[in-house]
Amino acid sequence: MRKIFLTLLLAVALSPLCAFATGVIDLNAADAATLEQVKGIGPSKAAAIVKYREQNGPFASVDDLVRVPGIGEKTLQQLREQFTVSAARKAEARTK
Repeated sequence: MRKIFLTLLLAVALSPLCAFATGVIDLNAADAATLEQVKGIGPSKAAAIVKYREQNGPFASVDDLVRVPGIGEKTLQQLREQFTVSAARKAEARTK
């Protein structure tokens, strides 16, 4: 029983790292430093994403990135596969 508990505890502790292993980052959970690790996102775009999220609430979808100053359709197409928005965050964004 203890072995199962420890295995589950380890899985829960490492689960946030899975997003980085697959290269997919939750737009609503990532800080600026994490966002900067994505190819095509530098310090100014990372700061703009965080600022937009702080002022407007969580992103409902990755497509909402075009609302961030400095990110247009072309940039969104390059970044789309590298980001996600968790289901819980989507529901929260729709209620705002």
